[in-house]
Amino acid sequence: MSAKTRSLLVLAVTTFVLVPLALVAVTAVVTSSTPAYACTSGPATPSASLPGATPAATSTPPAWPAEGSWDSAQVGNAAVIVDVGAQLNVPSFGWVIAVATAMQESSLRNLPGGDRDSLGLFQQRPSQGWGSPEQILDPRYAATKFYEKLVRVPGWQGMSLTAAAQAVQISAFPDAYAKWQSDAQRLVDLITARLGITCTVGADGPWQLPLPKGSYAFVSPYGMRWGRMHRGVDLAAPTGTPILAAAAGTVTSAECTSPYCDRPGSPNTPGCGLTVEIDHGGGVGTTYCHASSLSVRAGDRVTAGQQIGRVGSTGHSSGPHLHFQVHQPAPPISNATTIDPVPYMRGVGVDLQGTG
Repeated sequence: MSAKTRSLLVLAVTTFVLVPLALVAVTAVVTSSTPAYACTSGPATPSASLPGATPAATSTPPAWPAEGSWDSAQVGNAAVIVDVGAQLNVPSFGWVIAVATAMQESSLRNLPGGDRDSLGLFQQRPSQGWGSPEQILDPRYAATKFYEKLVRVPGWQGMSLTAAAQAVQISAFPDAYAKWQSDAQRLVDLITARLGITCTVGADGPWQLPLPKGSYAFVSPYGMRWGRMHRGVDLAAPTGTPILAAAAGTVTSAECTSPYCDRPGSPNTPGCGLTVEIDHGGGVGTTYCHASSLSVRAGDRVTAGQQIGRVGSTGHSSGPHLHFQVHQPAPPISNATTIDPVPYMRGVGVDLQGTG
């Protein structure tokens, strides 16, 4: 979340604590310059009809079945965390961060005690301003407080899970959260499906892969490469593979950004070749580089999944691939605003590394 968006963010939370979970209410008002992320829940499956866990002091049996090494109560607590995140319109990568944090801090159990005055799923401390003991022992309240702090972390959607969790928790073991990412992602995916949660991002509709599923290989991540910053990810695909708009928005640029784009470039050719930039609203933009041809012009409105070009190797390139960037805040769409596309896209429900 950009600094601009955070400065306009207001979270108003009302909780009713120490009552059966079915009656617990969390209401959220998220106000920003443009509505960027919104979630709704569909009918839950029978096994998820009472999605959650109860405060530690109660003995009501949890309604969720066990999953793998996680028992019914633990899965129920994870379900509360996911449900609260969806109600607060936190991007789904935040749900994974929160569940992984609770796995590390409490093994997904609503603990009545811990180190010093730590309590509950996230081992939050009354003495550190997280709330009263009674409030912290309400899983919905505890999850809400976690998310309130997470969304105020500058650039959290572009961070690794462990860095984002540590920014919230300030743990003595800052690297411990990473080991739970796979387990947390699996539980979040399962719970999201059972609760029928769907989310939309940007101006119109959901996000999707920028290349057809099964058409590409993930070959290079975001970050330092060969002594310079690689400000996107590279997805290798055959020349001519359709390039798709990852979400709805407005094309702000569609042009040749290199000395020539009528033939493949080389590692010595400057620029991104034939390039498309899209402003999706909500402070987010995307860039698509090295195309062999373009299907859109500046000013065009595009929908998620609409073809905007075809894969090529124009510009600074050694072979056919799509160089894909995510920008936040946007505008401007520039090298100064790039973030790691992998965690951002995962947060909006798209796995660049696992579904190509």
